[in-house]
Amino acid sequence: MPLVLATAAPAPAAAVTTRAAADTPAASQQVQRGPVPGWAKPSEPMAVPADAGGAVFVRRQDVVVHLDPRGQSQYIGYRMRILQTAALELGNIALTWNPSSGTPTVHTIRVYRDGAMIDVLKSASFEILRREDQLEAARLTGMLTAVLRVPDLRVGDELEVEMTLPDSDPTMGGHNAGMLMLAPNPAMGRYRLAIDYGDRGPITTKLAKDIEAVATRTAHGIDLRFDNPATLTPPKDAPPRYGWQRIVQYSDFADWAAVSRHFAPLYQRAATLPAGSPIRQEAARIAAAHADPLARAAAALKLVQQNVRYIYVGLNGGNLVPASAEETWQRRYGDCKGKTALLLALLTELGIAAEPVLVNSAGADDGLDARLPLPQLFDHVLVRAQIGGKSYWLDGTLPPVAPPREQPVYAISWFLPLTAAGTPLQHRGWQPPRMPDELTLFELDARQGFDTPARITSTSIVRGIKGLQQQAQFSALSPAQLLSGFRQQAVGETWQAIDDVRWRYDEAAGASILTITGTGTMRWDDDSGGARSLALPGGGFSPPDRRVRASDQDQAIPFYSEPEYSCHVTTVRLPIATSAAQWTSKPAFDVKYFGRHYRRAFQLRDGSIRMIRASRVEEPEIDAMTAQRDNARIATFDNSMGWINFVPGEKNGRIGTGEQVPATFDFDWAGADVPCIEPLRRP
Repeated sequence: MPLVLATAAPAPAAAVTTRAAADTPAASQQVQRGPVPGWAKPSEPMAVPADAGGAVFVRRQDVVVHLDPRGQSQYIGYRMRILQTAALELGNIALTWNPSSGTPTVHTIRVYRDGAMIDVLKSASFEILRREDQLEAARLTGMLTAVLRVPDLRVGDELEVEMTLPDSDPTMGGHNAGMLMLAPNPAMGRYRLAIDYGDRGPITTKLAKDIEAVATRTAHGIDLRFDNPATLTPPKDAPPRYGWQRIVQYSDFADWAAVSRHFAPLYQRAATLPAGSPIRQEAARIAAAHADPLARAAAALKLVQQNVRYIYVGLNGGNLVPASAEETWQRRYGDCKGKTALLLALLTELGIAAEPVLVNSAGADDGLDARLPLPQLFDHVLVRAQIGGKSYWLDGTLPPVAPPREQPVYAISWFLPLTAAGTPLQHRGWQPPRMPDELTLFELDARQGFDTPARITSTSIVRGIKGLQQQAQFSALSPAQLLSGFRQQAVGETWQAIDDVRWRYDEAAGASILTITGTGTMRWDDDSGGARSLALPGGGFSPPDRRVRASDQDQAIPFYSEPEYSCHVTTVRLPIATSAAQWTSKPAFDVKYFGRHYRRAFQLRDGSIRMIRASRVEEPEIDAMTAQRDNARIATFDNSMGWINFVPGEKNGRIGTGEQVPATFDFDWAGADVPCIEPLRRP
């Protein structure tokens, strides 16, 4: 299932680390020579204009996908005039393939210079290398790479390359699906994208609206040709689905339920345990230790997370096929597919109903319901279990502090359960989060006076994927290493000394909690007459940007804000020599602009000024009318910092508007229902 990109020029070869082990590799590990297949039909080269600019001029670039019952092949052919030194990297030619899919064929590598043609393959050949250049990222792909460096390539030369790469994954069962794309900012020249059905018959295709006019359809395929295609710019601040431009989708799956039905048996087989499997013993141990089904599911998940390390395995078609639960447990490593199969096996033994679910963990699923059923639009598989009438998400690839949850860690809009009967694409309705993604607490103890260094306590509470990333980072450090690291990095402008650094991960709250204590200088401004002022940390907002688009873009498309929720809470213990009547603050506010809620509140109580400042996206998409209305209101946005002011002669100072603002030390801010956005209680 390839994702073929037609770009201005092929990417230069990546670093290669390991040679193929065998002296006489199999045919699928060699590069063949052969003629251009009849279905490719290369384009006629475009004449090079006298005013050609840029690094290269693309005389032609053809990307053709050929479909047949055995799978599919990709023809890539191009001829380019090298105009600048930077483009000489085109002479580093690399082709990468999975040997289980077949054998690549090189048709032509030529250099044209001063009216003469040089056949590069007469004097140079490809070197076959085994490519495991992502071991540091825990990835075993099994891919092979062949590299050839064109000798004596010069500026002014034209380089012509033609090759066909195989992609015949047996796990697709004769199905074909994929995409062709023309880059948004290609170099000047001629481009062609095509799908050849061959003897396969028609296949469902879907074109982005911006390329329908250049498409030619025949009984055997679809052909798109572009001469000097314009640079495309997605509509400014539009939802991600509007960034799908110059894309051709193709699929012979009838619908998403057919995809679900096709891949479900792979996981059913992988999760089936042989008699006497040690995994059955692990399940029995969990069942004996826990009576509650949710506790059993949590124990099974932690077993997979903690005892099977994550390594992506893409060997022999493994990019689609899960390793069996038995194999994954025996070797104690696996990718998301193998871990999911192992988790399904454990849950089945524990009598818990569960199914594998395909998701896009990168949040790139906006508009997925409007696309053809393409399995490669998903990049991750996890487990959804039914326990006590509720659905729980379990991810074996996450750290062992991520238990089953009713809400997935990833920002998932669409997902596909894999079931024997076939399940349609499912949608998760979005709601603003109840708890901040990031919450920062500052406690500043200035009771000893304006000019005395203050005791400072700073706490950050981070949830979601960022919190789990912190967990992976900080859990590997000893307390002494953590303290030493922050002293090296943080002491300086704000911190004079760091006395203690404490970190923990709260599994119940799903949050990484980091607390730093020490001393630092508070930046009091000296005002006239002995007055002082201080801008509280995290107290101000920058005004939102206007939401406008260029006149040539669709003005009716909604405007988008990526969902987020942040909160800052600051408490200042005031100098004991001052009185409440001598203090004032900047105004509080509670407003909404462009679907985002902004809130700031102050209170002076028990000798301390407390401030809360929060921002939460509550409408990720707003219509053009709302954007115009809020554009007109930006001038009224309060972008002042969270200033507090001490005036010695003041007798009627006022802080806040009467709201009951909690201090940083009033309760556990890692808990639920923190009062950041919701209206605060009044006395």
